[in-house]
Amino acid sequence: MKQVFRSRTALVLGWIWMAFAAFNAVDLIVRYSGPSSLVAAAVLGVLTALVFVACLRPAVVLTEDGVLVRNPLRNASVPLAGVDEVAVSHAIKITSGGESVRCWTPQTSARERAAAVRRGTSANTGGRYKTEPTRSKGEQAAAEALAGRTHADWVAEQITERAEAAKRAAVRNAGRVSAAPADGAGARATEPGVTGAGAMKVTWAPSALAALLAAAVLVIAAVLA
Repeated sequence: MKQVFRSRTALVLGWIWMAFAAFNAVDLIVRYSGPSSLVAAAVLGVLTALVFVACLRPAVVLTEDGVLVRNPLRNASVPLAGVDEVAVSHAIKITSGGESVRCWTPQTSARERAAAVRRGTSANTGGRYKTEPTRSKGEQAAAEALAGRTHADWVAEQITERAEAAKRAAVRNAGRVSAAPADGAGARATEPGVTGAGAMKVTWAPSALAALLAAAVLVIAAVLA
């Protein structure tokens, strides 16, 4: 199952800007007036490229095979069985094979962390205000379990659970392979383990580079006009 985690606020603002940029691009084409229109197009292009790179592109994509971290300019892919550690401070940090990558999104602000802690501390009192109804035992248990946890913590937990499941599956598969006879001979005694898990692979993001290149072309055209 594929899961995509990102900032909803950034996504909404990004698409609002894209709609605004598209409208203005059409207006500049229809009412083209020479160098001034090229300057306006260059400014619009640069801002649109930055919005795409910073708001629309970043995400953490979790699939059955691995984790794809889409940061503004680079992609980092990690096989689930190769995930060594997932830690959360203000951002999610994934470590694999001695390398690590910080996820641009989702992030946790100090305000969000404090709000999560307050939600947990109010579990025993029933609510923030005296007029609020007292929580049931189930609601109280859920609130205590989520005490201090943010969206980034939940995403990190999803990655960790999927990684541990992938490692257990790799161990089982390695055990079956080591127990199977090869060429009619007896079973070869090997220690089951997670082999061939792969390591982190970091590459430049073609879409981000294309957006920045298009913005640079507009800037050069405006300067030469």
